[in-house]
Amino acid sequence: MNSNQVKRTGRGIRKGPKRFTISMKKRLVVLFLIILTAFFALGIRLYLIQRDNGRSYTMQVLSQQAYNNKTLPCKRGKIMDSSGTVLADSQLVYNVIIDAKQMLEEDDYLEPSLDAAERLGIDREKLLAYITEHPDSQYYIARKNLPYQDKRDFDEEVEKGIEKEKEALEKAEEDNKDSRDGKSGQAGQKTPKKTEVKLVYSNIKGIWFEESYIRTYPCKTLAADVIGFTVGDNTGAYGLEEYYEETLKGVPGRSYGYLDESLNMEQTTIQPKDGNNLVLTLDANIQSICEKYLNELNEEFRNRRHKGNGFNNGACIIMDVNTGGILAMASSPGFDLSDPYNISAVAGMPKLDENYNPISSYMSEADTQALSDADKSKYLSTLWSNYCISSHFEPGSTAKPFTTATGLETGKIKPTDKYECNGYLQVGDTYIRCVHVAGDGILDPGGAIERSCNVALMQEAEKIGADIFCKYQNVFNFGLKTNVDLARESRTNEFLYTSDQMSDVDLASNSFGQNFECTMIQMISGFCSLINGGSYYQPHIVDRITSAGGSTVLTNSPRLLKKTVSEETSAMIRKYCIRVVEGENGTGPQARPAGYRVGGKTGTAETLPRENGQYIVSFLGFAPAENPRIAIYVVLDRMNKKNQDESLWASATARKILTEVLPYMNIYMTEPLTDAERIELEKQGLYDTNDRKNDRTKDK
Repeated sequence: MNSNQVKRTGRGIRKGPKRFTISMKKRLVVLFLIILTAFFALGIRLYLIQRDNGRSYTMQVLSQQAYNNKTLPCKRGKIMDSSGTVLADSQLVYNVIIDAKQMLEEDDYLEPSLDAAERLGIDREKLLAYITEHPDSQYYIARKNLPYQDKRDFDEEVEKGIEKEKEALEKAEEDNKDSRDGKSGQAGQKTPKKTEVKLVYSNIKGIWFEESYIRTYPCKTLAADVIGFTVGDNTGAYGLEEYYEETLKGVPGRSYGYLDESLNMEQTTIQPKDGNNLVLTLDANIQSICEKYLNELNEEFRNRRHKGNGFNNGACIIMDVNTGGILAMASSPGFDLSDPYNISAVAGMPKLDENYNPISSYMSEADTQALSDADKSKYLSTLWSNYCISSHFEPGSTAKPFTTATGLETGKIKPTDKYECNGYLQVGDTYIRCVHVAGDGILDPGGAIERSCNVALMQEAEKIGADIFCKYQNVFNFGLKTNVDLARESRTNEFLYTSDQMSDVDLASNSFGQNFECTMIQMISGFCSLINGGSYYQPHIVDRITSAGGSTVLTNSPRLLKKTVSEETSAMIRKYCIRVVEGENGTGPQARPAGYRVGGKTGTAETLPRENGQYIVSFLGFAPAENPRIAIYVVLDRMNKKNQDESLWASATARKILTEVLPYMNIYMTEPLTDAERIELEKQGLYDTNDRKNDRTKDK
């Protein structure tokens, strides 16, 4: 076969090797140059990016390289009474955090760690189920609010356990060394091996503690609606907790770590700033006295006429006449600040309509348990509401001193004026009756206040006129917020007439406290100005704000807002109000505490609808009579009794409160005691607390 003969293999022809043509080589060279150029251009582009934006991109990368990021809780500020008694505080507690990933790193870790978690009050089975379902989880709050003492006991137990295991390991190591050196102990004794030391505490992994704070209220029910409470993430709700949220809450800190450009760990901590403290004008002892007698009256009349509380609400405010500082603000029934959501506390309250107004049936324990979530919220919010600043009502005859003061101040009436009461007065086509249907006869302005005569007050209002009357209602701050430093104060402007709206009948009824509404805080603040010489001070309950370290940050000095009446008018009103308590025909003799002279005005207001037999009774007073230091306002809203229109219950409650409060404030007796009064004080255990220099018998 010739060498150039075609070779056959099998059924085909085997071809010779394929060669690159010149054209193909040129194309490859061009492609290579293109690729090389592209890489070169890309390199230049990367260089330019690094040069111009490298720092920015580096910081972006580093910002995402967080090693840890932990919030450091701050402590909410305290609330203290005027003497430093703590009413609200924050207690250090711990959240128990589970790191499932670490707990599963070694087989020996899981069981000891579950045992430890169980000792911390964590359900073992639930925790195991979570770890099984989330093996990569590194942050799971297994328990909240572990007390500090429980955490400390746990730490001590684990620390001691680890120390013992460490000692056992060291001993085993020593024994192993002796065995290797031929120095084992007695013949035949087995030398412990290191692997035979069972580790328990040393294998507790994946459990750590996160600091937190919970709000505590050491006095529980004391001044509950004044203080308020916290919800959710420790945010204030109601009362001081809500009003002073920004002051109390503080600023959380933060601890975070990251890798720097050299891959070194950088740790940064911003320390938390604890909240500031509130020091109140409120005195816990005076507050407790007020609450004691309101609660006693509530219990006395509970279930008297119907099943339910002794009244819809009973309340009392005591205020410093010369500063506007609130010494006590109490109401009953109340609630426990440590358990504000306890729905059983609304048992005995009146049932509410869709507008939150009370109706003539009352909540039983069974009713409370049957409430829907929406209705629970309605009843609880009513329970938490501060009656003294949020509820508004017709004041009744406690408004009469304001009408008389308006007339005296403007010269429309004179102290020597005379009014005749025949039991009623016709105003237009309307006949308006007096409290005393037989009439009060001839009265001067002081006698009208003493006897609480509606007819005389209507005649005064006629002289004053609607324009001046409405102007002075605003002067005394009716219809306006007092801006007391408590959350959710009501504004009552919609419940007052303007002079354009006011008819002759409206003016007449307004003169004795009917057909307009106010709040307790409005009433007592205006009354203080009537009896202190005419100075209207803004009511306040916080005396000063202090830092977490105790230094004073802000002093809440008394704020004189305006002058309402002259000293001459004020002196006349004091004189008239003393006649209410001491006068032969006064309506408030039950208000006088043994050994003291006081002044005041009783009030009886018929609720709507008229003729329903439901009343709000009150006493608005001051002590001592000659040089007033405090004002007191007691309101009893619809007592659980047949004849609700008896203001003597409010007067008697004021007397009980003042009997304890006045000597506590070092306001000494000026009047001699009768034998009956001395015996009464002895029974109450109060005889020794009063000024005995006035302990001499007088005729009743």
